[in-house]
Amino acid sequence: MEPMKKRCLTCDKPLKGRTDKKFCDDYCRNTYNNQRNSDQNNYVRHVNQILRKNRRLLAQQLPENDTMKKLHREKLLLLGFNFKYLTHTYQTRQGKVYYFVYEYGYLAIEQDWMLIVKHKPEF
Repeated sequence: MEPMKKRCLTCDKPLKGRTDKKFCDDYCRNTYNNQRNSDQNNYVRHVNQILRKNRRLLAQQLPENDTMKKLHREKLLLLGFNFKYLTHTYQTRQGKVYYFVYEYGYLAIEQDWMLIVKHKPEF
């Protein structure tokens, strides 16, 4: 009786070589992992798309070489800014909370006005 041959998890071809081998080649390994992670990858891709758009919109509001600008919240909303997505927050000693999308952030000030800021990366 011949022992059962292991088969590639993607294309079902018989495997040759190491006993712990699962795929016949890199293409099958990549295909398998991409299919297995596609739901997670789609979610992450969607969130990253929103974050990139938010960052771009904040960057467009700051004139070249400026580090802050006062702007009405409504303007960002009209441009498609999504306030639900950000990368981090920063709280000052006075208790003010800045909301950041990477190096660009905003601080809510008086009556729907916001202060758009750019933080210099520390790396």
